[in-house]
Amino acid sequence: MKLERKTKETDISLELDIYGSGKCDISTGVGFFDHMLTAMCVHGGFDMTLSCKGDLQVDCHHTVEDCGIVMGKAFGEALGDKSGIARFGTAYVPMDEALAFVSLDISNRSYLVFDAAFKAPMCGDYDTQMTVEFFRAFAVNAGITLHAKLMYGENAHHATEALYKALARALKEAVKKNGGAALSSKGVL
Repeated sequence: MKLERKTKETDISLELDIYGSGKCDISTGVGFFDHMLTAMCVHGGFDMTLSCKGDLQVDCHHTVEDCGIVMGKAFGEALGDKSGIARFGTAYVPMDEALAFVSLDISNRSYLVFDAAFKAPMCGDYDTQMTVEFFRAFAVNAGITLHAKLMYGENAHHATEALYKALARALKEAVKKNGGAALSSKGVL
C-alpha cells in the first residue's frame, strides 16, 4: 500500500506491507518517534518506508499526528473489507519497570480510550503527550476501536515504547488471516 499526503505542515510518503517481516526505513525528523515506529514495524511484522518532512520549527505535533493519519489510512486500505482476519488483538508488553496494555477491534468503528500519564514531558525531541495524538489519528483513520493503558511505569521512554510495542503486537494478532468471511454476525464490518 502506497500513500502520500501533503499539507502546509507536512509532506509524507508511505509504503506499507502489513504482512511483512519487520523491515523499515523511517525518517520523520523526530528521532524518538522514528525509534517508536521502528519498534512498531519490528514487533508487528510490518514492512514500512516512511518519509515525513514537517514543520519541526514549530514542534513535533503535526509530524506525529499526520504520520498517524497516513499510517491509519494505509492500514485500513490494506485490509480492504476486513474479511478473513482475526479482527481482535490484545497485548501486554513489559519494558523494564513499565507495563502497557492494548486491546483493539478492527471493526470500522473508530474509537480511542487512552489512559497513560507520563512522568516526563519529553523523550529527546518527542513530546510524550503526542503519544495519544498518534494513537487517536491512527485509530480514527484505520477504523479501529483501540484501548490503550499504561498500567504503570516511571521512565517515560520505557512507558512510551511499551505502548507502541503493545499496539504493534495487538495489530499483528488482529490481522492474522483466518480464511473466512468478515468476523461479524452482520456478515460485514
